Amino acid sequence: MPTRKMPASAKRTPQATKKTVTAKPAKSSQNAKKLTLRARTLSSKTVYKGKVFWVTSDEVLEPGGIRVRRDVVRHNGSVVILAIDASKNPEDPDILLIRQYRHAAGQFLFEIPAGRIEPGEKLLPAAKRELLEETGYRARKWSRLVQYYASPGFVAESMDILLAEDLVHAPGEGTPDEDERIEVHPTPLSEAVRLALTGKLHDGKSLIGILFFATRRLVTT
Repeated sequence: MPTRKMPASAKRTPQATKKTVTAKPAKSSQNAKKLTLRARTLSSKTVYKGKVFWVTSDEVLEPGGIRVRRDVVRHNGSVVILAIDASKNPEDPDILLIRQYRHAAGQFLFEIPAGRIEPGEKLLPAAKRELLEETGYRARKWSRLVQYYASPGFVAESMDILLAEDLVHAPGEGTPDEDERIEVHPTPLSEAVRLALTGKLHDGKSLIGILFFATRRLVTT
């Protein structure tokens, strides 16, 4: 009998059977779980104690199981105040900047008011005290803006930036510390942002507070 040709569509070339492979959970998930655990301090020794901060030398078992020594600058924490005066121009409110000499930086810096929280002191009372002492202003409205760590690699200090609004000037009530020489400079927000973006504002807490506030205004309006 004559051989019948198969249609081209019916021809099949032998191929290895393909299997659908379902992705398995990464083995690193177990490691990721371990990394959520806190380190364990095996020993801690205070090697320096000053007026503002103290330093401990800690032997630590890290979450990954590595045993290391960590030298940590300890601090009660600081409060930072972004004081807003919108009475003249609500569209471009003034920010209270202060100018003072910083020995560690070796120069005068423009900053927003800030100070350490005294032992046993609450955040809001500390903010009200610092704002009045450094600027001579009080605020009728307070809210929390952001919290951050300035240098968490070796400094334990956390910093809370509070937003102070509806300001009232209290002449004669500003009482900076004896070693502080402070000038108050009300500055439009747009100008403060310009100083930040052109590298003329060098204080970290001020950069964070001003740019965070300005960005939030753009997002929420």
